[in-house]
Amino acid sequence: MALLKVFVSSTCYDLNIVRGQLRASLQALGHEPVMSDYNDVLFDPRSHTHESCIKEIANADVVILIIGSRFGGTAIPKAVNSLDIDSLKSMSKGNKILEAPNKISITQLEIFKAIESSIPIFTFIDSKVLHDHLFYEKNKDKGILDSLEFPSIEKKESAVFIFEFINFLRLRSKNNSLVEFSRLADIEEYLRKQWSALFQRLLFEQRIMKSESRRLDAFSEELKDIKSLILSSISVGQAKEVGRGVLRYRRLIDFLNNFIHPNIQEILLSDISWEELLKCLDIKELKVVELNSGIRPTVYLVKTDGTFYITRYPIHLIQNIANEWKTFKNLATPVKQEVVAALTENLTNSSIGGPVSYRNKQLEDYLRERTESTENATIITATTISPNTMSDSGITTEEE
Repeated sequence: MALLKVFVSSTCYDLNIVRGQLRASLQALGHEPVMSDYNDVLFDPRSHTHESCIKEIANADVVILIIGSRFGGTAIPKAVNSLDIDSLKSMSKGNKILEAPNKISITQLEIFKAIESSIPIFTFIDSKVLHDHLFYEKNKDKGILDSLEFPSIEKKESAVFIFEFINFLRLRSKNNSLVEFSRLADIEEYLRKQWSALFQRLLFEQRIMKSESRRLDAFSEELKDIKSLILSSISVGQAKEVGRGVLRYRRLIDFLNNFIHPNIQEILLSDISWEELLKCLDIKELKVVELNSGIRPTVYLVKTDGTFYITRYPIHLIQNIANEWKTFKNLATPVKQEVVAALTENLTNSSIGGPVSYRNKQLEDYLRERTESTENATIITATTISPNTMSDSGITTEEE
């Protein structure tokens, strides 16, 4: 049975006790620690040890980074040249550390290589270093850094490189969590909780994937029945065009047919714009809400009175549906009528379940109830999309 390979990256001399204790903890949990000071890295005699370290990174499942008081040795140019500096710069707003690649340390090199390889990184920073980093951030633009000593940093000249490395990590677009620690127990407790939560999310996503797979299988079978039904009941002259329309626009008609409106058929056969269509359905905005409970973001279509529709489609699929409407509304009227008639009749008896359902309550009340009923659930983001800008992907994000 393969074990989880955990690469531990840090300077060794100032953190040797923490590294030794962490190694024992990882082994007790049944994982395989990979640490250069314990001969877990293959040091190929044909290459430099720095090159061996970054090659070993590619074999890791996760990386634990510990930042302490030392900068460590500077990485050799050949190893640094293996980095895609431009790509790394695009991953973070804190790019000052990359402006002097000849000053990158071997520990930093390992982490940059892990980032390039999309390996998850769990970063821990000594509490004293984190405190001095905050002081550095407040004073770095005042021109006084050369006269400052940072008690947590062993060598004064390395402070800026350590602090700017922290900036690169915290200003990344993802995987930018930094955890303060003052003792090993802080690291152990955090890893236990995080890895347990990740395992729980993996199981949840696996269940969702199985559910979606069954849904797709049912959809595929139903689509075959629809195709056979339509092609056997329409005139030969337009059979091919209508058949194509049924296959292409089923999701569009399925989506719109679930809205409550006295003249939904009339709307489906109109040639109005997508924005006008949503206005006819009394939709004033779309809201994408993400909770921290592990469930993917949910899209709500909010009516002018504050009540809403909830959809199981992600926002990018709704954007695709909006684009499909642009071509569907321009079909020849007879073809459009055949497609709508065939699909709405079949979808009425669908056993798959509609993609949109109405909730006769205020969205704010619904979200409050949802977060209160789910343990530790809070709203991470609520992204509002106006119907007037949806076709141009105009999005305004409001942090809740």
